[in-house]
This record gives sequence, structure tokens and C-alpha cells, in this order.
Amino acid sequence: MEIKDLQKDVDHWIKTIGVRYFNELTNLAILTEEVGELARIISRKYGEQSFKNKEEENNLGDEMADVLWVLVCLANQTGVDLEEAIKRNIEKKTLRDKDRHKNNDKLLKAQKK
Repeated sequence: MEIKDLQKDVDHWIKTIGVRYFNELTNLAILTEEVGELARIISRKYGEQSFKNKEEENNLGDEMADVLWVLVCLANQTGVDLEEAIKRNIEKKTLRDKDRHKNNDKLLKAQKK
């Protein structure tokens, strides 16, 4: 699925099933909540904490999708074309960082371990 299609699908769902978009500030709060839920799973799956119940361990993809969903809602509400935005962002990072990471001693040392 292309990003433009994702934005259209989310918009259609919101307008037909979700009734309307929550306002931007509410969606920002929801996005923060969803990122926290994602962080909780990652900290337990890859970090030092343990899960309280085993079912939580299988929700990583679902939590990532929740984060993406709310981000798409915010983009739709604010008129951001995410496909164009990510293309520009990749170009910006490529120009800015083309040699930065290759010359980062910290990354090179970690790679050798």
C-alpha cells in the first residue's frame, strides 16, 4: 500500500465509521499514548523488563500500526502529504548525513563487537 492510499483509507474510515476526526490536540495526546504503549512492549521484549502477561508480547505490530494510524490522522487533518514529506525528509537526511554516520567512531566500534 502506498502512503497516499493509506491516507485516503484512513480518511474514508474516519468519515464513515469514526464519524469525525478528534481535534488535533486530542490526536497528539492519543499519539503520545500509543507511542508509550509501543515503548512498553519494546522495553519488555528487548530491554530488561519482563511482561506481566505473555499476550502483550505479540502486540508489537499492532502498536506500531496504532502509532501510524494516529500520525496519518494528524497528517490528514493538517493537510500534510506524508508521501511527499518523507521523500523530502530522506533527501534532507541524505544531504546532511551522507558521511556523518560512516565517520562516527561510536557506531564503528559497536559494529566491530
